[in-house]
Amino acid sequence: MIPPGALVMLTPLIVGTFFGVETLAGVLAGSLVSSVQVAISVSNTGGAWDNAKKYIEADASEHAKSLGPKGSDCHKAAVIGDTIGDPLKNTSGPSLNILIKLMAVESLVFAPFFAAHGGLLFKLL
Repeated sequence: MIPPGALVMLTPLIVGTFFGVETLAGVLAGSLVSSVQVAISVSNTGGAWDNAKKYIEADASEHAKSLGPKGSDCHKAAVIGDTIGDPLKNTSGPSLNILIKLMAVESLVFAPFFAAHGGLLFKLL
C-alpha cells in the first residue's frame, strides 16, 4: 500500500514543482474524471457480482432454476463473485473519493509555493 499512497501524495508535488500550476490543474481534472469513471464502474461491477448469487438462490425464474441449485458449479462461481463483489461495491468505489480529496487538498496547501516557485522546467527552457 505504500507505492499507491506515495503515487497519490507525490504526484501533485512533483507536477506543481516542475511543471507549474496550469499543468497541476490538468492533472487534478484528469484524476477527477478518471476516478469518477472507475468508481462508477467498480461499484456497478461489484453490485452485479453480488446480485448474481442472490439471483441464483432465489429461483424466481426459469433461467435461474436452469443454473442449478445450491452447490452447483454455477452457484459456487456466484459465491466467489459475491466474495469479490462485496468489497468492490462497498469499499473500492467510495475510497476513490478520498483519493480525489487528498490530491486536491494537498494541491491547495502547496498552491502558494507552486505559484511562486513552480514550473522549474519551463523557467529553465
